[in-house]
Amino acid sequence: MDSIQLNIKQVSDFLSEEDILKQSAQATACNQALHDGSRAGNDFLGWVTLPSSITEEVLREIEDAAAVLRTRCEAVVVVGIGGSYLGARAVIDALSDSFDWLQDKEARKNPVIVYAGNNISEDYLHELSGYLRNKEFGIINISKSGTTTEPALAFRLLKDQLENKVGKEEARKRIAAITDASRGALRSLATTEGYKTFVIPDNVGGRYSVLTPVGLLPIAVAGINIRKLVGGAVEIEKATGPSASFDYNLPAIYAVIRNELYKQGKKIEILVNYHPKLHFLAEWWKQLYGESEGKENGGIFPAAVDFTTDLHSMGQWIQEGERTIFETVISIREPNRKVEIPHDDRDLDGLNFLEGKRVDEVNKMAELGTRIAHVDGGVPNLLIVLPKLNEQFVGQLIYFFEKACGISGYLLDINPFDQPGVEAYKKNMFALLEKPGYEEATRVIKSRL
Repeated sequence: MDSIQLNIKQVSDFLSEEDILKQSAQATACNQALHDGSRAGNDFLGWVTLPSSITEEVLREIEDAAAVLRTRCEAVVVVGIGGSYLGARAVIDALSDSFDWLQDKEARKNPVIVYAGNNISEDYLHELSGYLRNKEFGIINISKSGTTTEPALAFRLLKDQLENKVGKEEARKRIAAITDASRGALRSLATTEGYKTFVIPDNVGGRYSVLTPVGLLPIAVAGINIRKLVGGAVEIEKATGPSASFDYNLPAIYAVIRNELYKQGKKIEILVNYHPKLHFLAEWWKQLYGESEGKENGGIFPAAVDFTTDLHSMGQWIQEGERTIFETVISIREPNRKVEIPHDDRDLDGLNFLEGKRVDEVNKMAELGTRIAHVDGGVPNLLIVLPKLNEQFVGQLIYFFEKACGISGYLLDINPFDQPGVEAYKKNMFALLEKPGYEEATRVIKSRL
């Protein structure tokens, strides 16, 4: 099986093999706990065996619903926030043509995927409405409750626009709801209106939900092969089962190394890519790790950069700033396209020495040179290599990070599957907006202003 690889050679100056192996038994026990449910958060472990449990019937139902939207719509709005959209966007951006959305509708094979409900910007919503005004569009609304402020607000506006444009009967054919199985505002609305619905499993948290209909339906609408994506995840699931040896359990090794570096004061992990299509995969990763580990005044802070672009902005700080960081680099072994550097008779830019070389070779040397420079500057580097940027290996990478996150959280002795801290801002926001039921909180907050 061709698979993603983890290269840890560039941490050897900071951690010995003995340091890593000392934690192997504990990491193996943490991995076992994810499968037997013996530790905190065991009611949110549905993702652990999710890839292998997805049935042919479920895949076909998602593909059929996607086909309806693809047939009827030039654009599809994915409404959701956090885990309700980041996973889908990560995969769609990674595996789609970067400029397909600029093609006219006759040239495009798939609907343009746009996003709403991930902010409360009036300008953004107004501009989105203007973009959709002359488009045949549909909506995928993703919300467990249907009352989360950002997506609920966006859906109210978009639903109104769609119904005014095509009528309620046609609108209900262009709206899909991904929500709770039996309760909540969105479930009630979907049942009343007759929307096509899919269920968010109760035992899968939002940031782990990309391989549920939450991610798979938008990904399928974008024309990406969800069977190959799920198949890649299954491969890593099987390779990291409860009986997996630590020596071959790449997520466990990654989890141990990052936690051992954390003990040494490396409190910030920077996820690095050298491919602009991976920007939103890093955004998904940031939520996965930040929301899972940032608890009890601890946890590694997840950051991300897009190289070589950010070498011209953040490169100086990474090279010579405070030595509290380490990097995890995602590298693509073989690009999907081929571009060679041409000869130029005048050679004013001095690049004729690169004549005939592929652009990717230049990129790879920038990657290697930067990794060496950063290690020399005191920044440990882990390297994750994908053979190609395709559905199989992106599926592998998603499950790799999910499994590593669960193990890492247990190594930190916290519950990596809850997020109690995210409610604080909501309470204050509702109080400031004078939502019914928040009168006392409103009084307290206003007294502080």
